[in-house]
Amino acid sequence: MISNLAFMIVDASLWNMALIPSRLHLVWIGTVCGELKTDFRYSNALGWNTFPVPTLTTKNRDDLTACAENILLAREAHFPATVAKLYDPEKMPENLRAAHERNDEVLERIYIGRCFKNDTERLEILFELYSQITEVEKKTSTAIA
Repeated sequence: MISNLAFMIVDASLWNMALIPSRLHLVWIGTVCGELKTDFRYSNALGWNTFPVPTLTTKNRDDLTACAENILLAREAHFPATVAKLYDPEKMPENLRAAHERNDEVLERIYIGRCFKNDTERLEILFELYSQITEVEKKTSTAIA
């Protein structure tokens, strides 16, 4: 039985899958959605719908698609291991860890041209981008009204 805590993205491009497991998205989720016990309390309204993504070029989307494919292929290489086993921090397969690290590197270079120094810098840039995006949306909606 699926609860009301299950979410899906209908007809999403594969590059979206590169965003969700990224360090950037996890830091965002941990900040704007919070936690329940020790797990993230994911909210599509607070987490996914507010996650600031810069304008992506075709090359950016292609690079992110390749990253998502590499993560999926690394998972498949360890079939029938469960997600819990694959993502045990002490037992994570090296090829899966490398695929996630590459995904983070590609995504962070899209945002700022280099890898972030730490989570504080990630949040600073994400909130700055969020402010820019929402300011444009406010101006656009005011102009239409």
